[in-house]
Amino acid sequence: MKKLLLISLLVAGLFANENVDKALEYIKRKEFKQARILLEKESKKGDAEAQYHLGGMYANGQGVKQDYKKAIGLWAKSANQGDEEAQFALGFMYAKGLGTKQDYKKAIKLYQKSANQGDALAQTNLGLMYVMGQGVEQDYKKAVKLYQKAADQGIALAQTNLGLMYDKGQGVKQDYKKAVELYQKAVDQGVALAQYSLGFLYYNGHGVKQDYKKAAELYQKAADQGVALAQYELGVMYSEGKGVKQDYKKAMELYQKSADQGDAQAQYNLGLMYYASQGVKQDYKKAIELWEKSANQGYADALYNLGIMYYKGQGVRQDYRKTKEFWQKLADQGDAQAQRNLYILCSKYYWVCTRHPSLQTNPIDTLSKKKIDNTPPFTKKLPKKVNLLTAI
Repeated sequence: MKKLLLISLLVAGLFANENVDKALEYIKRKEFKQARILLEKESKKGDAEAQYHLGGMYANGQGVKQDYKKAIGLWAKSANQGDEEAQFALGFMYAKGLGTKQDYKKAIKLYQKSANQGDALAQTNLGLMYVMGQGVEQDYKKAVKLYQKAADQGIALAQTNLGLMYDKGQGVKQDYKKAVELYQKAVDQGVALAQYSLGFLYYNGHGVKQDYKKAAELYQKAADQGVALAQYELGVMYSEGKGVKQDYKKAMELYQKSADQGDAQAQYNLGLMYYASQGVKQDYKKAIELWEKSANQGYADALYNLGIMYYKGQGVRQDYRKTKEFWQKLADQGDAQAQRNLYILCSKYYWVCTRHPSLQTNPIDTLSKKKIDNTPPFTKKLPKKVNLLTAI
């Protein structure tokens, strides 16, 4: 009797798996109604895989109204049975605060359970949380170990992030050649951030022979995928004629795309081109508009140039108080040139600075005879390229 019962249970299990397989085929064909019927049937029987996939349908709004809470409920049932994909999915919801209150500690626990079973995506996301110090104490070495496990499984995101760790020397000894190797693997899978990062290494000759053309090719691939930093860097190359034929109009086009995404450097450089009439008709007002956007993000050169524009009355009504406002922000950050200019401004026009920490009781001194450095913005060098590599 026991033998017959065991056989019947095994047969039922086979049919259950067949129903889940059929449901997945229906999902591929976008026949969501039929898929939902089968998955609901098996989910009620407690099938963990069915619960996971049904949760996915609710999370993605496939054949049903999108419902994150419903998805969480199903994934929780599946995760409690040890399904690593459900544990990952549930951890993701807690990490992002989708359908539930954001809870990094719960996300960590779930990612860890899934990662322990070898789930590469869980290893990748758990590694990122160790990098960011979200729900755990920041630990670069732990992140590197997790990224390595996922990278060994071919996960492009993990390869990119591990490349970043070697690039920056975080959790491992800095090794540009290793970073190049990892970025290349991710580039081969079309990862935009890897394309940008590898391009940056080729531009600077880190871990590879310096190659502007190769850098431009990689930046172009990343730019085509909408990476603002790549659009900016490629814009600089077209502006300077490095690795590509100098083309101010192309540079402007790229700066504009990056600026539209809020990149402060691109906003600054685009403003510079409007000021200097490079690839476009000179337009001081447009330059000021762009520099204000950049300055609002604290970009130093934009603050400096806005001070000059208000000092000289270019594109705006001359206003020494506005000049003081912009240069004061820079001076407070320790910018020596802004401090010097501000000191002279307040010495010459003490009514602009009724009280200035740099001034003594008598605002008029020998510096008042010196001239303010109002070097036209277009003669200032383009901002130095900064390695802004960040984890995804």
